[in-house]
Amino acid sequence: MSNDEITLTAGDAEVALVPGSGGRVRSLRVGGVELLRQGERYGCFPMVPWCGRIRDGKFRNGATLHQMPLNSPPHAIHGTARDGAWRVARTGRNEAVLTYDLVEPWPYPGRVTQIAALTEDSLTLTMSVEAYDSSFPAQIGWHPWFNRNLGQDDARVDFTPGWQEERGADHLPTGNRISPLPGPWDDCFGMPDGVHVTLSWPGQLELTVASREEWVVVYDEQPEAVCVEPQTGPPDGLNTRPRLVTPIEPLEATTTWTWRTL
Repeated sequence: MSNDEITLTAGDAEVALVPGSGGRVRSLRVGGVELLRQGERYGCFPMVPWCGRIRDGKFRNGATLHQMPLNSPPHAIHGTARDGAWRVARTGRNEAVLTYDLVEPWPYPGRVTQIAALTEDSLTLTMSVEAYDSSFPAQIGWHPWFNRNLGQDDARVDFTPGWQEERGADHLPTGNRISPLPGPWDDCFGMPDGVHVTLSWPGQLELTVASREEWVVVYDEQPEAVCVEPQTGPPDGLNTRPRLVTPIEPLEATTTWTWRTL
């Protein structure tokens, strides 16, 4: 199938997916209003086979040490799939299925599948990672850039995390869990009952980011956007909390964004 931009529609909601640009959601418009920051680095991109930063770009799989390219020196950040071209497996009016084969510099063969399903008031993204031959640690996450302002007041961020991962000077968790601190944030939080973060643009729209996973990174240090990133583990999780993908046990995660007008 073609890798041109895919448009999904449901009611007054419209989603644009760009398989050839990292399988990202380029646009989400509700009632004609764009919710995602625009630009080739923005929208919402899948983070896979890891999320956030890997310390010094290094991770182990058993006794084998691997080095990833330092695309955010001195670390490697946000996986490799966002830099690749995904393929379209299936598309319809309100659903699309994209796939990506893991290739160099990732050292293990495997396949990533992402499903985007749109309704009148929600977008659900489901992603899975399958191993072909060798088992390997992996993470799944999404990195949406929500516009801070939709034309009136700035968005408010509301969530009640169980803890915050203490952030070191190198922007990686120290291993200590602390009481949540006020923003601005570039921080990972634990939500043991599942991710549930609400963005409210007063008088306009409320959007909730939800996931069964218990980890979320919130990044709001830029004036243009707010990022709410559900993921299957914390930054540097390939080293600190590895989730092993095997030929018989894939890794899967889902996030749903639900919105309502105010």
